[in-house]
Amino acid sequence: RASGQSRTRAGLGARRGLRPSARVLRALPDRSPVSRRGQVQGEFSKQLSQFWYSQETALQLAKEAITAAGEGGRIACVSAPSVYQKLRELHREDFSVYIFEYDKRFAIYGEEFIFYDYNNPLDLPEKIAAHSFDIVIADPPYLSEECLRKTSETIKYLTQGKILLCTGAVMQEEAAKLLGVKMCKFIPEHTRTLANEFRCYVNYDSGLDHDI
Repeated sequence: RASGQSRTRAGLGARRGLRPSARVLRALPDRSPVSRRGQVQGEFSKQLSQFWYSQETALQLAKEAITAAGEGGRIACVSAPSVYQKLRELHREDFSVYIFEYDKRFAIYGEEFIFYDYNNPLDLPEKIAAHSFDIVIADPPYLSEECLRKTSETIKYLTQGKILLCTGAVMQEEAAKLLGVKMCKFIPEHTRTLANEFRCYVNYDSGLDHDI
């Protein structure tokens, strides 16, 4: 890709666009135990380009998704498991949420977990109908045109209209072209410093663009 950017924190030097091996996936549960409360614990995987949002950012994004979805709304978290977990922590019954994720550790969430590989953007279960979510919040795992383009196919299939995209600032032009989203004033933070500036983008009148 032209930018040569990655979402990893400085010094990792991970190659983008490569899927982890089955061996890596099998090893993940041993490194990140599941708590008794049914949450995936520990550090996200560097091999899968996973990094936790800060608690403040995860809460802000979760609240934004709930507001945007509305009463009884349906929320899809595409490659955004830390927001999904925050939504579950809120213990509210006025919305439903699904997680679309490559990391099979999250299968502990049962029917809410949908295995998702961005390389096959429309390879989804029959129970996931087109345009069946009030909002899709997505955090593509790699900062590349290919990853964003394929993830965008999934987003446009799932959403009834509203999109909340979290990705690098370097993807601003591509995100606008693919999804019609604009950069918000709100700046998301992670528990560890990333190598690239990270931003949020929406295609609707969002609270992330007010009172920041």
